Amino acid sequence: MQVLFEEDGGFKAGAVLDAQGGSEPTSYQVEMSTGRRVKIKASAVVLKFDAPAADELLPAAQAMADEIDLDFLWEVAPQDEFDVSALGAEYFGGKLSPVQYAALLLRVHTSPMYFRRKGKGRYRPAPETELKAALAGLEKKRIAAEKQAELARQLVAGELPEGWGAEPGHDPALARAAFLLFKPEKNGIEWKALDAAAHDAHQSPEKLLLKAGAFANVKDLHRGRFLVEWFPRGTGFAPVEPPAAALDAAASLPVAEVQAFSIDDSQTTEIDDAMSVQWRDDGTVRVGVHIAAPGLAIRPGDALDAIARKRLSTVYMPGEKITMLPDALVEVFTLGEGTARPALSIYGDFDADTGECRATETKVERVPIAANLRHDRLDHLITDDTLVDDTTDFPFKRELQALARIAARLASDREVIRGKPEPRNRTDFNFRVVNDGGAERVVIEQRKRDAPLDRIVAEWMIFANSAWGRLLDEKGVPGIYRVQTHWARPGARQSAVRMQTHAAQHIGIGVKHYAWSSSPLRRYVDLVNQWQILAVARGEPVPFAKNSAELFAIIGAFDAAYAAYATVQSQLERYWCLRWLAQEGFVGGGRRLDAVVLRNENVRLAALPLVLPLAGIGHLPPGTRVEVDVLAVDEAALTIEARLAAVHEEEAPADVEALEEDLPDTPEAVATEAEGEAAVVGAPLAGDATAPGADGQPAGEGRPMGAAPADAAPALVPAEGKADGNTG
Repeated sequence: MQVLFEEDGGFKAGAVLDAQGGSEPTSYQVEMSTGRRVKIKASAVVLKFDAPAADELLPAAQAMADEIDLDFLWEVAPQDEFDVSALGAEYFGGKLSPVQYAALLLRVHTSPMYFRRKGKGRYRPAPETELKAALAGLEKKRIAAEKQAELARQLVAGELPEGWGAEPGHDPALARAAFLLFKPEKNGIEWKALDAAAHDAHQSPEKLLLKAGAFANVKDLHRGRFLVEWFPRGTGFAPVEPPAAALDAAASLPVAEVQAFSIDDSQTTEIDDAMSVQWRDDGTVRVGVHIAAPGLAIRPGDALDAIARKRLSTVYMPGEKITMLPDALVEVFTLGEGTARPALSIYGDFDADTGECRATETKVERVPIAANLRHDRLDHLITDDTLVDDTTDFPFKRELQALARIAARLASDREVIRGKPEPRNRTDFNFRVVNDGGAERVVIEQRKRDAPLDRIVAEWMIFANSAWGRLLDEKGVPGIYRVQTHWARPGARQSAVRMQTHAAQHIGIGVKHYAWSSSPLRRYVDLVNQWQILAVARGEPVPFAKNSAELFAIIGAFDAAYAAYATVQSQLERYWCLRWLAQEGFVGGGRRLDAVVLRNENVRLAALPLVLPLAGIGHLPPGTRVEVDVLAVDEAALTIEARLAAVHEEEAPADVEALEEDLPDTPEAVATEAEGEAAVVGAPLAGDATAPGADGQPAGEGRPMGAAPADAAPALVPAEGKADGNTG
């Protein structure tokens, strides 16, 4: 005798060797066609038969089952619970053979959409409504599977599926493909098709989409990664008008009796700060630091505040920027030449001989801007030598001489708190992206950080941020402070600098109070502090009280945005470095690059702010000067393959500590507390040793990579919020 029995949700057949339990067996010893012997309960047996052989039953039954029309079977089946034998008599007409019984059992049992199991050999047809819904779902899945297969086929063939590009008039980096890459719905057929195609093509999804033309270039791939997360609807602004009453009130402010001037890069449009100098009858010199005052028109909780709070900072990337505020508002408050713009001013009265500060005063006023000086046009004229001689002439020479002289005293006072001198004489890198006959080329220029104009702007921005931080503290008013109570340990991954709502010293800059306040057009933290300072200056209630939960929320949101903005800046700067290597013929071993050995088998290139790993240099001491061949670059993955070409052990070793202190690619990187649009060569994490500078604005607008621009501090020279000398 042979039996068909149920096991593990399926059916098996075998020959009975022995039965236990007498005339009504309770179990059987069964031998399978494989020779394996099993013991089964009698209750598991659904059919006893003599022929065909056990190993022939199921193959024959399965072949027959595959021919059974399920729809017809469902129609002829009893509407109530039924036994397979009864259904078989109806379907086949007459007594069932073992193969017919097994075929029908297999067909019914493996079709739960049509039939519901109610017991051994017993089933019930699914209700018509449920069956139709299930069949519709099955058809939907079939269509989706076909579509998925077709999408995958197109991608493997290098074709971009319809609708995967950018919509007309939209940023090309915000193609549908960018959302699939960086914010995918992994249960969707589009992502599944992309994943399957990448597997079949043995390529990353990014490279597959680049090949298919989803992005115009690799740059848009990297931009898309950032925009999808932070600007998914694009970087434009919804229409919003500054409140007319606030603008009228700002326009009626008293006009300061000064002729102020700003110092910026030529490409800067958001001019936050300017300076003025007056010589007074009592022999003192009054220096004014004038900060644009958008806080007069933007109020906490209004529509403009919602825009600024969502963006939190202007984003800087080589060749472009995404402003925090709409252009229409920036135009009203930027300190443009020939205007008298609303400003929050702090005046310091200094002894003309010693440079000692005798008093400070804060005013809300309109400040006449006599000139917008551009450091890239004046650096060759304004040097340490020309600031002290009488032969070379340049704009505002007397004022700049006074600013430089007093700034030197301020810097000296700060170094007492720092306990060590600030690093100087480092090199910054300016990135400019130019259109060359329809193709983009990158120009990377080196510039010494410690230029006199850099030092002047840096020092006076530190003065303003420190003085206003002290003012808020003395009045018992909370603000958002930058605090550093100790030096970070060498190689620390996290900076020792943090933001908090109560004052404490910033040892890296060398001041007892430090509240970012000098970039309210470009950084939300500065705008918040400006509201607090305006309220104190006018004797009005402050928008944010002590222990304000909203202030803490702002700090947290700013940290997150600042980190992301620094990361995209770093990625795009690295991308342009790789482009420069290919553009200038350094890829493929044709030309060699000078470099300096760092720790952990890394080298830093001399021509670029770029660090790369180099195997096989562990025996070379850090500081050794070498030459490297760049064998290949991968612009999508941002990787470089290089090899050691030559060692110059006869040359004096480089200062490795100074080199590593300011790198974007290493844990030893040191950010700058710079007040301008730059501060660091890019950084992956806010508060990290590679975080952006004090001004919160990564390098952009043609500004140096790795340091503050003209409106900022020289990279590691603390500046008003400009250079932190040790961390971001």
